[in-house]
Amino acid sequence: MRPRMTDFESLYRKYAPDLYRFALYLSGHHAEAEDLASETFVRAWNSPEAIRAATAKAYLFTILRNLFLSQHAKKAKQTLLDESSLPDPAATPFKAAEQQDQLNWTLAALQRLPEIDRTVLLLRVQEELSYQEIADTVGLSLSAVKVKIHRARLKLTQMLSQDEKNYENYQECSQ
Repeated sequence: MRPRMTDFESLYRKYAPDLYRFALYLSGHHAEAEDLASETFVRAWNSPEAIRAATAKAYLFTILRNLFLSQHAKKAKQTLLDESSLPDPAATPFKAAEQQDQLNWTLAALQRLPEIDRTVLLLRVQEELSYQEIADTVGLSLSAVKVKIHRARLKLTQMLSQDEKNYENYQECSQ
């Protein structure tokens, strides 16, 4: 076993800098390059076949490249998070509570709209249906749907504005 250890040590000393440099060029990251180079030597050490001196460098580079491609394929399968789905790092608990209040006010205001107005507005805004599709769905004319959506938006805006004024008045009275 000792001769293999000596051979492996010389192999490591001779090719480790080259493998690391190659891994760095492939990955672009020092830590990843170190991991790839280390794993290459682990795989070579655990190989059941003897490493031929004449082809050792090419053999090690092949192992490293295959490791890199394998890791790259795994990374490609991982789903990247959409930036908009990540929490705002600058958000404070106060801001989050404020946004939750605003959402609650909007939902409450929507509930105060007549059912047909709420329906056509939600079909347009939330479901992104065309005016014609909405007209077909609710059984109204195209022009009636356009008018209802326009008026529902105005009513909702007016309600939210009034709720905000009421809230500000409440805050002033409670202080």
